[in-house]
Amino acid sequence: MKRKKILFVAEAVTLAHVGRPISLAQTLDPRLFDVHFACTEGYDFCFKGSGFSRWHIDSIPSKQFLDALASGKPVYEEATLAAYVEDDLRLLKLVQPDLVLGDFRLSLSVSARLAQLPYVALTNAYWSPYVRQRYTVPNIPLTKVLPVKVANLLFRMARPLAFAAHAVPLNRVRRHYGLPSLGGDLRRVYTDADHTLYADIPELFPAHDLPASHTYLGPVIWSPPVETPDWWGKLPQGKPVVYLTLGSSGQGQLLPRVLEALAPLPITVLAATAGNVALDAVPPNALVAPFLPGMEAARRADLVICNGGSPTSQQALMAGVPLIGIASNLDQFLNMAGIVGVGAGTVLRADRFDPLALRRAVTILLHDAAATDTAREIATLFATYPAKARLTAVLTELLRTSPAP
Repeated sequence: MKRKKILFVAEAVTLAHVGRPISLAQTLDPRLFDVHFACTEGYDFCFKGSGFSRWHIDSIPSKQFLDALASGKPVYEEATLAAYVEDDLRLLKLVQPDLVLGDFRLSLSVSARLAQLPYVALTNAYWSPYVRQRYTVPNIPLTKVLPVKVANLLFRMARPLAFAAHAVPLNRVRRHYGLPSLGGDLRRVYTDADHTLYADIPELFPAHDLPASHTYLGPVIWSPPVETPDWWGKLPQGKPVVYLTLGSSGQGQLLPRVLEALAPLPITVLAATAGNVALDAVPPNALVAPFLPGMEAARRADLVICNGGSPTSQQALMAGVPLIGIASNLDQFLNMAGIVGVGAGTVLRADRFDPLALRRAVTILLHDAAATDTAREIATLFATYPAKARLTAVLTELLRTSPAP
């Protein structure tokens, strides 16, 4: 096959949406693929040693994205997505790729079609319309004024209407460009593409009636290329190790409280602040750094505590380690539902954070052989989904069958 130009586009509203496509791009054989990568400024540290041809593209600020999630409002306005489409088209004209792969870049649903380019969307299986879910109310204003049980009931009743409201902006942009509506299901907005890749396995998130254009890629593991701290090779011996990171998706402000809650336990805590939390004090049983090599930290750990999002939870499960997700947004609750469902972890609510409940969950999971065994079984399953080979197969087939623009 002639060497093909692949453009990865990251909607850099969280570090995960940059790290996942970087991880995938690094797996491609440079003899077959000429890799280009586009995202907004501020992520240079993620590309150390990558060698990609890089391009700039605008994204809304992370704070705007997280504030929208916290308020329960649509993340994107119609004007924002329309501007994204024009920015995409400018980029596609400059790069002239043979195929474009986007991670949460919803505007590619329009721009890639206008440019007549094969478009691959990277997402999670729990956002698929073919995966059944029981929805849990995320941290939104409703949970601040009502008991969670009542808020849950109301949320499940209103969820279809909320999803429809979130789908309106992109549908309006699509109509402007003469493309058909995707309907009122937000999951279709998140998964619309010529081919959709799930960064998951079906054993955690089983699908029904899955079309051939949807593929389970397997876990996408990535850690930022960072220097390890001085204490990395000098961990205390004889105590269970807990790897703690709350990521860049809104729970960072909880980190001091989580560290304080863990301080009385006879454990060693390896904590990463994601570079966005200043700690006034560090408990004696904790070792802290802005960033840590997540996969290596998970392998050293007996338990992982994270925000419940897929990147760190997949690192934990890849290492065969159970986890606790302190979840806030809907994405995190959906991800943890699959993990809790198979018995590999526990979910706690960030908006109802209780130090005693966290200590109890840590103590239980550190002594729960069944949870550890399940995590190890999932690690074995992960190994049967080699993302590199599966991605290459999808790209090769799509490039072979797609007409030239």
